[in-house]
Amino acid sequence: MTYLRYAPDIERPAPDEQETIDGIIKGMTQQSETVGKREHHAVRASHAKSSACVTGELMVAAGLPPELAQGLFAAPGTHPVAVRFAQGPGENLGDRVSTHRGMSIKVFDVAGEKLPGHSVDTQDFVLATGTTFPSGTAAGFLRDGTVIGKSTGLPEGVKSAVSSTMRNLNKALHAFGTESAFADFFGHPYSHPLADSYFSQAPVRFGDYVAKLGAVPTGEAQRARSEWRLDPNQDEDGFRHATVAFLRDNEVVFELKAQLWADAERQPIEDASVDWPVSVSPYRTVATLRLPRQDAYSPERVRYFDEVMTFRPAHSLAAHRPLGSVMRARLQVYRALSDFRHRENGVAAEDTAGIDRIPA
Repeated sequence: MTYLRYAPDIERPAPDEQETIDGIIKGMTQQSETVGKREHHAVRASHAKSSACVTGELMVAAGLPPELAQGLFAAPGTHPVAVRFAQGPGENLGDRVSTHRGMSIKVFDVAGEKLPGHSVDTQDFVLATGTTFPSGTAAGFLRDGTVIGKSTGLPEGVKSAVSSTMRNLNKALHAFGTESAFADFFGHPYSHPLADSYFSQAPVRFGDYVAKLGAVPTGEAQRARSEWRLDPNQDEDGFRHATVAFLRDNEVVFELKAQLWADAERQPIEDASVDWPVSVSPYRTVATLRLPRQDAYSPERVRYFDEVMTFRPAHSLAAHRPLGSVMRARLQVYRALSDFRHRENGVAAEDTAGIDRIPA
């Protein structure tokens, strides 16, 4: 198969993109202010409620073909990692409001040219459930973010009802062999967080090439949880409790995969709402993520992950630069919202340089 090469001109920013990004930052900051007043504490503007804060290793596979042996994956080796699993909303809600989820990975001991403003030897991959980002572009991000922002002050029961409606919509669509990424974003199944797959949703540079990334659970015990479903009426923090209990007794294994860019028409760079067909380019394994048995929610570690640590698309090798409209927005939005959160809480943010900084 022939894969398309990266070049700077594959990105096509809209003329008013910076104005749009400024609007996203303003709207999400206002949302964070609303949540902060209610919770008396500033939290992440998305993926606020963590379910596990863990450490482990990323093992880059040996013998990768040239198109996969790129950037971080150019040579086999083992890197320490820190991984944060979290629920989607930018506020601490009960698990009846089951929306998309996040998996943020910080890979340590990563040498090479970094993006401007990133000075330590790490690479962050910020992933979420769903192969696409339904808003598609920065303009869509602003549109949908405005709706979410206006709903922030609504009672939790209303948010739960919306989530339930979206979940039921996808159940109906499944009968016809399809589903809505938008519905899943707001109404994800009550599945086990460690049995879910997570994706970059938008493309990144992959050395000489371009790719979307995915993390797929492969541990036997994880696969055995594929049909597990939470009863949120029994436990409003059930996703956290299930994840922490699992990691107390089991190793967690994900395969990190790359889906290379092969067709400019069917795999657009600028519209993250378009699913790249696996028939055009399948996801191929480049590394294995192993998280050993551990206490995934010790108070000291949770405080460090949730209050101090930062995960950003901008924490990246130049070889894995985020690409496309949504990703260009994220480069600025994550930084601005992190600055707001740390400033409001009086906490100094840390671009964690080594695994030794992570509390036990």
